[in-house]
Amino acid sequence: MSTRNESFLIGLIGDGITESLTPPMHEREADHHGVRYLYRPVDLTVINRPGSDVGELLRAGRDLGFNGFNITHPCKQIVLEHLDEVDPQAAAIEAVNTVLIRDDKFIGYNTDCSGFTAGFRAGLPGANLERVVQFGSGGAGSAVAEALLTVGVQRLDLVDVDVARAAQRAAALAGRYPGAVVETVSPEQAPELVKGASGVVNATPVGMHHHPGTPFDTALLNAQQWIADVVYLPLATELVTAAKALGCQVLDGGHMAVGQAVDAFRLFTDLEPDRQRMRDHFLSLTGQAPVASEQQAGAAL
Repeated sequence: MSTRNESFLIGLIGDGITESLTPPMHEREADHHGVRYLYRPVDLTVINRPGSDVGELLRAGRDLGFNGFNITHPCKQIVLEHLDEVDPQAAAIEAVNTVLIRDDKFIGYNTDCSGFTAGFRAGLPGANLERVVQFGSGGAGSAVAEALLTVGVQRLDLVDVDVARAAQRAAALAGRYPGAVVETVSPEQAPELVKGASGVVNATPVGMHHHPGTPFDTALLNAQQWIADVVYLPLATELVTAAKALGCQVLDGGHMAVGQAVDAFRLFTDLEPDRQRMRDHFLSLTGQAPVASEQQAGAAL
């Protein structure tokens, strides 16, 4: 274990994130590297601030000596206008979840995309990528859609109550992935497409403790499909529970949660995190013990 004199002060800005498991994941990994690391949640609900205040909060954090922030719902797209530099992939996704503070400048990255990609490849090896229906095209949804096309999805149908937002995202993705078909689907059209999909992804907040439920009727699913969720509090969302009961292959939101934390930790510290160790810590925080299959999957990440 290496020892460094440098210390890190990191924050998480978002709505309803006081119980987030990202801070303890980062702090525990820092302990293994022998560095001082304090990660504080800045819960918009608790401090009674709107997402539009994210720029003001970033500037206050810079003045107080923070090294960086993770950004989550509802600020991942709002934050863009407050940044000095944006990583090319994050700029293409039009969403940022990690902001470094360097020389008084704000530099934005997206580790949701890389995190979901790594989790998908490890947790759903050999998944049928012929046709995928994704619910949600906001900050997390933009990153997940990018990741799905990166792993080879042939057709991606985006469903969002904000049809215009989904259409804009679909057009941008289609331009960068000409070998795939990316289309917008209204919520009214979604049920028929879910029935015929090889996989279905929830990239909305639906399923969180504060937003219970499922983004669609799970009776539409069948055992030949795979399901992925980005929600991890709770880890066993109603969607994940229903899909498992039907015999579907399931990727829970913990995979993306760990993946984005691993990549953000690397950006914040320039240290190389241990992915499996962070996954094991995440599972312990959720009251689960890693099993042999988890160890093997972690080695593949």
